[in-house]
Amino acid sequence: MEQDKEKEERNSASVRIETAELVNGDMGDGSAEQGDDHSPPHTDRTGREIHTKNEDSGTESEHRNGEGSTDQKETNEQKLFKIASELLHTEKAYVARLNLLDQVFCLKLMEEANKGTFPVEVVKNIFSNISSIHTFHSQFLLPDLEKRMGEWASTPRIGDILQKLTPFLKMYAEYVKNFDKAMELLKQWTDRSPQFKAIIQEIQSQEACGFLTLQHHMLEPVQRVPRYEMLLKDYLKKLPEDDSDRRDAEKSLEIIATAATHSNSAIRKSENLKKLIEIYEMLGEEEDIVNPSNEFIKEGQILKLAARNTSAMERYLFLFNNMLLYCVPKFSLGGAKYTVRTRIGIDGMKVLETINEDYPHTFQVSGKERTLELQASSEQDKADWIKAFQATIEIFQQKNESFKNALKDVEEVSNAELGKRAPRWIRDNEVTMCMKCKEPFNALTRRRHHCRACGYVVCWKCSDNKVALEYDNNKTNKVCRDCFLILTGERVAEGKKKGILEIEAAQFSGSSIMCGFLQYCEKNKPWQKVWCVIPEKECLVLYLYGAPQDVKAQSSIPLLGYTVDDSARPTDGQATFRLSQSKSIHNFAAESEELKQRWLKVIRVAVTGEVPECPPTNGSNATLTDNNNTQEAGTDSS
Repeated sequence: MEQDKEKEERNSASVRIETAELVNGDMGDGSAEQGDDHSPPHTDRTGREIHTKNEDSGTESEHRNGEGSTDQKETNEQKLFKIASELLHTEKAYVARLNLLDQVFCLKLMEEANKGTFPVEVVKNIFSNISSIHTFHSQFLLPDLEKRMGEWASTPRIGDILQKLTPFLKMYAEYVKNFDKAMELLKQWTDRSPQFKAIIQEIQSQEACGFLTLQHHMLEPVQRVPRYEMLLKDYLKKLPEDDSDRRDAEKSLEIIATAATHSNSAIRKSENLKKLIEIYEMLGEEEDIVNPSNEFIKEGQILKLAARNTSAMERYLFLFNNMLLYCVPKFSLGGAKYTVRTRIGIDGMKVLETINEDYPHTFQVSGKERTLELQASSEQDKADWIKAFQATIEIFQQKNESFKNALKDVEEVSNAELGKRAPRWIRDNEVTMCMKCKEPFNALTRRRHHCRACGYVVCWKCSDNKVALEYDNNKTNKVCRDCFLILTGERVAEGKKKGILEIEAAQFSGSSIMCGFLQYCEKNKPWQKVWCVIPEKECLVLYLYGAPQDVKAQSSIPLLGYTVDDSARPTDGQATFRLSQSKSIHNFAAESEELKQRWLKVIRVAVTGEVPECPPTNGSNATLTDNNNTQEAGTDSS
């Protein structure tokens, strides 16, 4: 939203050399290599020699005019050669990146997985068909391009090579479709398995890795096909209409454009994901923001006005399509680093221009979680921030409205008829987000699916269940989780109020006795990071959400009568504790022993049926909040 056209043009111009700069520092300037190793002889496209002197010129003026005319022809030839050479150089860098993914990251993780440390299927699902992509580029496309550049003087063309090989680019569809799942699995197992995390960190620290994260490298295949398209478009612009290579080049472009369906969207999405990863690293890899549904809008320094005195504190804002991260700068030798103090959801947010006699350029951002009075660096900076906030809020409200409208006239299938009668399908264009989890749809990684039982339009996460439907001759069909629970007879555990899981996490977090991230494991299921809340109104119940902004809890635990056990066990990590009742056992792990004790202080009171009190908070603990988390602490570092 804040990116202007000039920035977009600069990004487009630099995107084609980015890979070479990232993987090999000595490949950043291809022009020198081209001049030394590959400069074409002064010939035209038919092979005739072009004279660089006007031998018949009798005056210096005529000589300059002759040279100017020849230089123009040479420049066009050189441009074509440079585009082809650029394709070769970036292809070499890209193959190096693929080799790193396939033969280093994937291979090392697979070796460890074969020892039983973590599931082999996890590694396979993360890297998808990267091995096939690597083989195609390293054994077919790259060798053909190298051979052609070596014989450029006699065969100055690339269209024929691309036309022959570009149909294989369709294999990228599988990789791109899996990318969202891959990022989630990577995050889950980095948090869950110390060995998994150690292998990745060890490789990332190597010079061959460019000291970049695995997520950075995995973005490259997502971006590669659209880059071929841009290079080929540049090539065709410089290619004469009657050139023998035009027909092959045009056919190649058509195939590539088909393989790169929604190419513009793919570029935006991959660039957005790249930015999300950069922010993730700036936040110390502690905030789970790398999600295709999160769209980066704006960032920048800001001053926060304290509520109880006249001081102004330096802060940093990251604005996304669905939330605002209010951050505190922290000292780091490795570049800008920040700690998230508060997440404020866009839902219900308001922004107001304020007047402060002591501080100019101020405005107020008010959300469900917190209200901030901020000071911009200038009147223009203030206007830019207000404009960005207002536009983001407006778009968010429009999407919510389309979601609500789609629900108005839905002829719902009753629970008694569910699976027995074919539902009316909601049309794809009637909704912009999943009708269950409310995550926005996109053409790249979060596509639309229909629940075959209720007809709702849902994302792949919410349709990852199958059950036999009577109306379809008892064939197994994909259904949403809600329908799956009804059709299979599963019910919410006894003791929970009907509909209580529908309460948004943000509503509970704003008035809670305790909330924060914990690692959670039930029975023999894998560990997962969950947002835990003990609300003031339901102080004897622990709610588990996937994230602080989720619209529905994953589950809840009625604490009354549970036994609390925090004794150390050989199989457990540090700062773990357990809640058990009969055959039900819930395992938790905190980030520190101090945080664990804070949770235990509240839970041990709740299991007796007494109302627990809010524990004192530590200003340095960013993951723990209490019921006063929306108030400014005067002289604290909020």
